[in-house]
Amino acid sequence: MLMNAPATFIQSYIDDLNDALNQLKPGAALTRIQAAWLGTCLTGILLMNSVCWAKFERASLGDCKVAALSWVFRKASIPWDWLLRVSVVLILKRYGITEGVLAFDESDRARSKSTKRIYKVYKQKHKGSGGYVNGQTIVLLLLVTSSITVPVGFFFYMPDPALKQWDKEDKGLKKSGIAKKDRPIKPERDSAYPTKTEIALGLLKEFKVAHSLIKIKGVLADALYGRSR
Repeated sequence: MLMNAPATFIQSYIDDLNDALNQLKPGAALTRIQAAWLGTCLTGILLMNSVCWAKFERASLGDCKVAALSWVFRKASIPWDWLLRVSVVLILKRYGITEGVLAFDESDRARSKSTKRIYKVYKQKHKGSGGYVNGQTIVLLLLVTSSITVPVGFFFYMPDPALKQWDKEDKGLKKSGIAKKDRPIKPERDSAYPTKTEIALGLLKEFKVAHSLIKIKGVLADALYGRSR
């Protein structure tokens, strides 16, 4: 399967995206190179059902090099937050959506056991094997409507390493019979590792600012987003 140019509907989407970017934030529109890169990536995802630079290179018969695709992703000044916001605006407008229900969900994504370089990766219980694996937890905010369900926000959750270590040591000391007054005091949470409740509230605030005209009939979340988290 060859990939020599963006699919027609993808190119149309990118043109609409750039127009909307210019309207909401002047100067935020993608450059010609950035737009071409995005079109290549979206077409590659469509054809390969994967986000993989090597697969994109093979599908383009070497026209799109791994190094070039990766460099644009890592180094180009692409307004990622605005891209998500404007993309959602375009989708809601296309389907004529004016109301819905917001729902929180999360996904644990297992990664390599030895990786430490992936953003917000931490040791997780692996449900399949019963062991442990390094992975990421992505908190998603979904807009559920009568016609479609679309993701409108996300954030990476990670337990505070210092709190996690304290909890482990505190349980060990408690099991050994050490009185609470003689055990180390619980450290303050680092703001770089917000709780799931804090993440949820932040995503709700961002949605309200970005999509103030959408009527929200309710917000759904499970017990994991309670205050104890």
